[in-house]
Amino acid sequence: MSIDPNKFSLFEKFKNTQFYRSVFRTGVPVVSHRQRMMIMLNSVFLHLHPVRLPKHAVKVRYTWCMGGLSFFIFLVLTVTGILLMFYYRPTIEYAYGDVLDLSQQVPLGIMREIHRWGAHLMVITVWLHMFRVFMTGSYKPPREFNWVIGVCLLVTTMLLSFTGYLLPWDQLAIWAITVGSNMAGATPFLGMNGPGSSLLSIGDVNFITSVSDARFALLGGRFVGEAALLRFYVLHCIGLPFIIMIFMIVHFWRVRKDGGISGPT
Repeated sequence: MSIDPNKFSLFEKFKNTQFYRSVFRTGVPVVSHRQRMMIMLNSVFLHLHPVRLPKHAVKVRYTWCMGGLSFFIFLVLTVTGILLMFYYRPTIEYAYGDVLDLSQQVPLGIMREIHRWGAHLMVITVWLHMFRVFMTGSYKPPREFNWVIGVCLLVTTMLLSFTGYLLPWDQLAIWAITVGSNMAGATPFLGMNGPGSSLLSIGDVNFITSVSDARFALLGGRFVGEAALLRFYVLHCIGLPFIIMIFMIVHFWRVRKDGGISGPT
């Protein structure tokens, strides 16, 4: 099969344009280690990865690829979640019916099942990633700060799963959130039924009891109602994803700055 030389000449001309040189500051082919390093440093996507990788870092039996899978599933959940937002309405009148329509009537409604099962899978992969990091001693200096960031990501992942639980607005969701919010009411120093609740009883006790604890802040009222549905919707779609993206950026950056994936101990 013959190769058209005009294709290469056109590509060479394109590489010499101002547009190409403004985007890709280091050209190809790579002829030295310095040029390879400059390609990595001059790219917003590539600079997070080290120029060189140890052999163990690319072995599945060591990393289990749980960190990469967790990030990939998060991207899938982001895309499917945005698509679901076009159909779902966070009101008592429409929430349950919209979920049924997504399962039975809406084209590509399978996105809801992908989103739901992807959320379960992300919880599993994040837990397995934390377990792998612990078993390989990757939390030890100088990576102890990144271990704390990972714990924050684990907690945020669990909160994402919890806030998404109410959105279908069925009996399982309502009673699960009722139990969860009652547990929040028993939070030490933050819940009126928890240790240190006397510190919250300032002024009118009845007023403080109704509006100044963790349970009320979570539900937006005394019971699971439309205010709770709206708060959980905003937290699930905007608040917690924004927080988890910030933690992810810091987490990836620290992996890079700490010398990449830690080696076997």
